[in-house]
Amino acid sequence: MKLKNTLGVVIGSLVAATSISALAQGQGAVEVEAFGKHYFTDSSRDVQRDGELYGAGASYFLTDDVSLGLSYGEYHDLTSQDPVGAGGHKDIKGSLTSLDATYHFGQPGVGLRPYVSAGAAHQSIGQAARGGRDHSTFANVGTGVKYYFTENFFAKASVDGMYNIDADEAEWMAGVGVGLNFGGGAQQQVAQVEPTPAPAPAPMVDNEPEPEPELVRVELDVKFDFDKARVREESYNDIKNLADFMQQYPQTNTTVEGHTDSVGTDQYNQRLSERRAQAVREVLVNQYGVESQRVDSVGYGETRPVADNSTEEGRQINRRVEAEVEAQVR
Repeated sequence: MKLKNTLGVVIGSLVAATSISALAQGQGAVEVEAFGKHYFTDSSRDVQRDGELYGAGASYFLTDDVSLGLSYGEYHDLTSQDPVGAGGHKDIKGSLTSLDATYHFGQPGVGLRPYVSAGAAHQSIGQAARGGRDHSTFANVGTGVKYYFTENFFAKASVDGMYNIDADEAEWMAGVGVGLNFGGGAQQQVAQVEPTPAPAPAPMVDNEPEPEPELVRVELDVKFDFDKARVREESYNDIKNLADFMQQYPQTNTTVEGHTDSVGTDQYNQRLSERRAQAVREVLVNQYGVESQRVDSVGYGETRPVADNSTEEGRQINRRVEAEVEAQVR
């Protein structure tokens, strides 16, 4: 497989992804990236100059934090002393295919997400002293940071340690990359709204005083599956109703409140409630265009049940996100 073909596939995926609406991070998301790394070889390879590894990769998020990725790269600028002794140098070609699992720290969204990774790799590389290629199996460990400039576009920096199982020697790489994240949880998410229509204004009569302003309210109640932070597909219309109401009354703001049932530890449920609230907020802001400064989110864990947590029906009711918006109209 040629490097230019690999990069072409990645670039095509990036272009296609930019045309998809409702892109999001989280469980079910796919990331594609292009990278460049500096390769520091072991001295036993007789390489006079360390080279670069250029390539691309794709990964799938099994959870909001854990992804499984496959990457392919080709080595450039590796040289060795001519083994014949005639002077000059010999170019060394090769490739590296890796399969790695990655754990991301922090929450999905715009900003910084450090990560650690581990996996295995197969290297096919030319020899300094003879023809043909050497094939080696590596155990990989790595660490780095990703910075998401938007929900979907990120840059990364990484350091990778590589242990050559066949040769019992260690090598490492340091690199940078850019990529896109798309197709995750928020693409399938949205919530439930129960708008209260404003009463029709009373007809005006000459010399009759202007009526007092009327208070109108839209309430949102989004239900979630057990241990999930994805908004259900059937809830999208309800979230859109809330967004339309806020667009109609631009002076309004809201706080999206997340809740859980009592299954699990307090700490886990607190984080789960925050992720649920953030998921609904992202739909309001990213999909329906409500200004981000008008929407806050907060999680209350299992501390505010509205139904009996000892029954399945009650726990389902408690797995929710709530919000309300009020406005005065004449």
